[in-house]
Amino acid sequence: MLRTALRNLLAHKARLMMTALAVLLGVAFVAGTLIFSDTVGGAIKKASARNLDGVAVSVQDVPADNAPVTGKDGKRATLLDDKLADRIGALPGVTSVRRNVTGTATLAGPDGAPIGDGWQNLAVNFQPDKDGHDPRYPLKQGRGPAAANEIALDEATAKASGHKLGDSVKFATDGPALTKKLVGIVTTDDPQVTAGGSLALFDTATAQKLYLHPGQFDELVVGAAPGADQQALTAKVRGILPKDRAEATSGATLAATQSTMIAEKNNSLTQTLLTFAGIALFVGVFIIANTFTMLISQRSREIALLRAVGASRRQVVRSVLAEAALLGLISSAVGFALGLGLAVSLRAVLNANGAGFPNGPVVISPTAVLSALGVGVVVTVLAAWLPSRKAAKIAPVEALNTVEAPPAPRSLVIRNSLGAVITGIGVAIMLYVRTLTSVDDLTTAMAGSMVTLTGVIILAPLLSRPLVSLAGVVTTRLFGVSGKLAKENALRNPRRTAATASALMIGLTLMTGMTVVGISTQQAMDEMAAKGLTADLKVSTSTYTGLDTALSQKVADLPGVEAMAPLRRTGIGSTTYSMSLIGTDLTTIGKVAQLDFVSGSLPHTGTDGIAVSQDMAKKKGWHPGDTLDATFRDNKKTKLRITGIYADNEVLGDSIGATSVVDPHLDRPLNDELLVKAQDGRTDGLVAPIRHALGDSPLLKVQDRADLRKASAENINTVLYISYGLLGMSVVIAVVGVVNTLAMSVFERTREIGMLRAIGLARSGIKQMVRLESVVIALFGAGLGIGLGIFLSWAAGTMLGHGLPTYQLLLPWGRLGLFLLIALVVGVLAALWPARRAARLNMLEAIGAQ
Repeated sequence: MLRTALRNLLAHKARLMMTALAVLLGVAFVAGTLIFSDTVGGAIKKASARNLDGVAVSVQDVPADNAPVTGKDGKRATLLDDKLADRIGALPGVTSVRRNVTGTATLAGPDGAPIGDGWQNLAVNFQPDKDGHDPRYPLKQGRGPAAANEIALDEATAKASGHKLGDSVKFATDGPALTKKLVGIVTTDDPQVTAGGSLALFDTATAQKLYLHPGQFDELVVGAAPGADQQALTAKVRGILPKDRAEATSGATLAATQSTMIAEKNNSLTQTLLTFAGIALFVGVFIIANTFTMLISQRSREIALLRAVGASRRQVVRSVLAEAALLGLISSAVGFALGLGLAVSLRAVLNANGAGFPNGPVVISPTAVLSALGVGVVVTVLAAWLPSRKAAKIAPVEALNTVEAPPAPRSLVIRNSLGAVITGIGVAIMLYVRTLTSVDDLTTAMAGSMVTLTGVIILAPLLSRPLVSLAGVVTTRLFGVSGKLAKENALRNPRRTAATASALMIGLTLMTGMTVVGISTQQAMDEMAAKGLTADLKVSTSTYTGLDTALSQKVADLPGVEAMAPLRRTGIGSTTYSMSLIGTDLTTIGKVAQLDFVSGSLPHTGTDGIAVSQDMAKKKGWHPGDTLDATFRDNKKTKLRITGIYADNEVLGDSIGATSVVDPHLDRPLNDELLVKAQDGRTDGLVAPIRHALGDSPLLKVQDRADLRKASAENINTVLYISYGLLGMSVVIAVVGVVNTLAMSVFERTREIGMLRAIGLARSGIKQMVRLESVVIALFGAGLGIGLGIFLSWAAGTMLGHGLPTYQLLLPWGRLGLFLLIALVVGVLAALWPARRAARLNMLEAIGAQ
């Protein structure tokens, strides 16, 4: 029987090739994900380990309880100074003490746009040894910065900003733009920089002036002789540190912590990719099961003869499963090789788009090999199990029967009943999800979606009859006999048609659901961004560091500016409530934001009054005239009086008051945003003066309403396009399934096609018949997928729209139409080879085929 399985596998190479393709594509996805994860994780770990070379103990400042992060001058203060560094350096076993200053600096690119990614724009002090080199940052060109007007950059940052040695580099830390001369270019493997950030280096005195105070440091890195006991040295260092104001951590502990963090981030990406790989394999199950069902149907006479000469049912099952295992093993091996190339390509593509993964060798772990091969073989064998049981039930007396028996009616009745029950349960869960409002219930929604999808897959044969018949009316009217035959062929075996269509349905269900939710969310965010905002421009910083209040006032005085209102955010609360409070200019806020009072009015400037939103007032039962006990974030307490209640406004949040109410409780009064109203709504030529008034800082973001909408749309579209790309694998596998089903269906109907040719149907009619059958199956799957995706997104909309008051279900007809068009194209392309093969059959040989 093993030889028989091997012979069958080799005898039907062309038939099984498409099934093997489905398996290997799914395995390639799994293998590529695992190899990519191991490779990137290993490279990041090595880069992190290099950054910790020579670190025996790290000493870092710990702010005092309730102490502000920054002082009134906007700079941090630490207890790590030269005196403490000298005391640590005098301890036995200490060979060196490196004194680090760390901050952020955002550089301007050639077009003035910022380089790097926000908080990953690292700035450090260059600490030269006796040869003028800093071992952390090897020099590639020039020298390290040694004066206040000098700066060095890493190679990638210099390339991105277009700077060369001797150029003036424009950058900003938390205020107006600064310029320094570029004197050196270094290299670095720091993951924070390679993952999309930038690196700027200053001499120590300049770095302290920018971020700290003279003589202070953010970190003291202690070096020790090779083989030294790091834990013992850490204990010695702790013994001389200011109590509760500094912390010492061994290098080994830092390495372990970094390794854990890297693993967690890697696992998140890996799990996401493996989820899509699982979807691809799940789609492949339908193709494999379909293929083996058709193969067994075609080999029913052969199997019956085997039973007649003594083969037991168990041997027949084992033979089919052995054939499946061999197919799975071969396909998995090829898929693993393809996955290796996918992993390498994925890293290159992501790096080309700014991911910044460090270089490193490709890592192929035993887990990746065994997992990929195991998954491919197990999935193939499981998918072939039911067809193998069907094969075992073929009686020897059927050896001379060449007609395929139709499915037993009872089996369809049982299947339809089971499908109806499961679908009903899934729909009930999703209707319950419709009543939920918390994103924490996402697991329930996902479970309900899976149950509903499973039920529809089981019900697909029942649904195929009315839907395919409806499509058949159109094909018959448009294409005559070919269209009618296509409909009848698709209905001949509902289970096969359903399995083929289900493979496409799964991918389109997920794509439709994500698209509807994504577009609806984007529309809600657009409305929120515009609702309540009458300003023409919003000014903020990319690092959320705030805008200088003195410079902000210059914006209000610019020609062309009708009104400007600053927004300074903080939080207040007590044991009974917690809410945001915005300090603003009460005389101008009504000109830049839609402020409609339900009761009461705005407080007067300089008083302790605030106005609260209608939603907040309703929740807490507040009314104008009530007095609140308020504790600010600096733990200072005061009493605030409610003067008015305004209609909910996303721009203004929970409550607003004068800047004089908020400023005493801020470490340093800075404006989080500026809302600017232009005269006659004309913003032409106003952006440049605003940037200039605020110091031309690269940190500045000056956005009009279109920019705000574009920013929200970009984030959602990016997620959707990535999802389309990942789900595209399942659609490709579904296409393979349609091709496979049609090809084997043509083989089954060889005699029938010969008879059609004999009674006058032309080759073009045969081609058209096969193409239309493919299109009908594809549109059936697409219709089910799009309809189910809309239902699931509607049911989950209330929960997903939580926190978005403007959320409403929006059907993007353009994209849904595109999905239908893709299904139509899939149907046409999938039929090219089977249709050509059917049309080329010799009429007489086909009629005589057995």
